[in-house]
Amino acid sequence: MTPFPLDRLDDVVGETIERTIRLRHVLRLRRHGGARAIDPEPSGWATAASFEPRPGCRIEPFVDGCEALPRIADAIRSARSHVHLAGWHFDPAFQLEPGGAPLRGLLAEAAERVGVRVLAWAGAPLPLFHPDRREVRQARDELVRGTQILMSLDARERPFHCHHEKLVIVDDETAFVGGIDLTALGGNRLDSDDHPRRTGLGWHDTAVRLEGPIVADVAQHFAMRWRATADEDLPEPVSPAEVDGGLEAQLVRTVPERLYDPCRHGEWSILESYLRALRAAERFIYLESQFLWSPEVCFVLAEKLRRPPSEDFRVIVVLPARPNNGTDDSRGQVGLLIHADKEAGEDTPRFLACTLYQPGPGGNPVYVHSKAAVIDDTWVTIGSANLNEHSLFNDTEANVVVRDPAFAREIRLRLWAEHLERRRDEIDGDPARVFDELWLPLAQEHLERRQRDGHADGKLTLLPHVSRRSEALWGPLNGLFVDG
Repeated sequence: MTPFPLDRLDDVVGETIERTIRLRHVLRLRRHGGARAIDPEPSGWATAASFEPRPGCRIEPFVDGCEALPRIADAIRSARSHVHLAGWHFDPAFQLEPGGAPLRGLLAEAAERVGVRVLAWAGAPLPLFHPDRREVRQARDELVRGTQILMSLDARERPFHCHHEKLVIVDDETAFVGGIDLTALGGNRLDSDDHPRRTGLGWHDTAVRLEGPIVADVAQHFAMRWRATADEDLPEPVSPAEVDGGLEAQLVRTVPERLYDPCRHGEWSILESYLRALRAAERFIYLESQFLWSPEVCFVLAEKLRRPPSEDFRVIVVLPARPNNGTDDSRGQVGLLIHADKEAGEDTPRFLACTLYQPGPGGNPVYVHSKAAVIDDTWVTIGSANLNEHSLFNDTEANVVVRDPAFAREIRLRLWAEHLERRRDEIDGDPARVFDELWLPLAQEHLERRQRDGHADGKLTLLPHVSRRSEALWGPLNGLFVDG
């Protein structure tokens, strides 16, 4: 179908703005010695990262809060030396276990035995956004009052941006990295992989537990930020011994320039790691993200769809049905990727954008907060960074990257089993076959049922309200004025 003239004008203006944003980012990173991050070669580790790939690491993945949060609580209770936490927001009343102690009680008990330090974003300067400065100060006062907990608020953000990473470090021997905040702000993170109907949104998220040398890198990153905000030097972390049979993994970060002296010129190794892996993709790309409007990422995806690297090449993205902001931004980019897929002239779609719902009558959306990717069953990342310019250029973020076929395949099968609600033996094998025979028909069928009956038996649903145009201009405008 030929697009309407207004649609075409919208696309042309949007594409022009996106090229402008990419150029501005190239120039910005070149000024700070980070050009490798925005124009890397395919494959390989992030070469502009502060931390090298570390062998001998034990990496335990968690899918959804009911897996991850109790393990975090256990680690805090078992601390022998210290507990360090960094996050976007901390809710003193948040429960990490069903019926368990609130976060304040858990940390206060630990602080009677060991040092407990909590590093939080100071909040939005204007009360138009949440949490704002006043709300964060109130949460801090409630968390530390009458306890030995030390808490520092980091206001060193770029304008309109935040500190977004989610880290827990125990004794510099164990670390948790992922997308799960220790708060119920915006939605309760304590949800299980079947996402049963409950009050409010469901919540889908991911995280990893780390042991081995990479933990020292996470600890060193925390120490850099703590020193800048709390004016306290922490002991240099001792690198834990390599774990027998462990994997090689790399900690990658987004640290904007001019925030912290040890990283004065900034670091954008999450961006580099994604672009390397996406450019090298040959068989499939699987992405979970709260947002999808990065021009750098979407440009590579669109080129892959227009000129597929193989006959069985497929791309799946899982996004929230109603993100808390940026709805038009993500759906505009999804619309452009659908069009890029059609430009290839193939009868079978190669691209699919899905979302999740609680199954059954009365089911609410499941908020996709996970920031995870699996490419070609060889490369996987899990962390705090979304696929937008906030996370890739302007917020502080932390991700873990692993290049190991067995680990990558395991992550993919766990996520696909949850979303498709199928046994492992039904989703194992050729990803293109699973895309064609399960992902595509199930997503379409469940969307039709939701539109007809108001609900569906399954969780997976085609992302609704995406069109050829789909407000394709708003994402680039947001990137130009906020992220550029």
